[in-house]
Amino acid sequence: MDPLLLAVELWWIAPVAAGGAVAGAVGLRRRSTKSGRRLEYDAARHDLKAAQQTAVERRMAVKLARADVARISAERSARRATPEQVAGAKRMLRAKENDAKAANADVRAKQVRLSAARAAIPAASAPRPLERLQAQHDAIVVRWMRYETDAGLQIAYPAMTDVKQPATAEYLRAAGHAVEVRRAATGRVSATDYAAYRDAVADLERAFEAAEHSARVQAGEAPQPSSAWQDAAQDMISRSTDAIDRAAGAAASALAAWNARKRPDKH
Repeated sequence: MDPLLLAVELWWIAPVAAGGAVAGAVGLRRRSTKSGRRLEYDAARHDLKAAQQTAVERRMAVKLARADVARISAERSARRATPEQVAGAKRMLRAKENDAKAANADVRAKQVRLSAARAAIPAASAPRPLERLQAQHDAIVVRWMRYETDAGLQIAYPAMTDVKQPATAEYLRAAGHAVEVRRAATGRVSATDYAAYRDAVADLERAFEAAEHSARVQAGEAPQPSSAWQDAAQDMISRSTDAIDRAAGAAASALAAWNARKRPDKH
């Protein structure tokens, strides 16, 4: 058959094949979404969009704060504003700038989480993200119940079951919240519901670790946490030491280069 006639006869194959591929991909994604395999990824993508929107809003707030500083400074020059008002506007600007930096850092963290979630989309036979999250939740509860049911642990660490202890009370609050969110995350769970449950479980785990550490400190098994000023002082010392080392290294390199240039060549 003439190649041209063959091409005319089979012109419909490519569009139909392409349409079938697209439909197959859409169907696969729908099945994956319905089965919950992409739930963690969809939640991470939702979080990233929200973080990006917050970052945009905070950058706009910085621009408005800068304009406000310029306006009040001009009014101060015209003696229609006080120095206190100018100082207050500048403090507001610094606060908005710090908020914007925090929002940018949150966007970067959410991007990392999205990449990790994309790489961790489970196979068809693997546990779904919601199942893994529920297992993580159950594991934390089991760790807590050991302190509730083991008489030896109750004697060794009484603070873990003392609701008057702030860290224990915070754990119990986080535990109740996690249970409420888990009950809401039933049936066909949306990305928003999954994200809320994921964050509740993360808060619960942090609260348990804090309560356990506090109980062990009171039992004399863990060191007392250092104060904020000690941490700041240690950080400053570390940075100063690094700066001195870098300066000393740079000076040594410069001296060596100078001596090399001054040394006469040997023939």
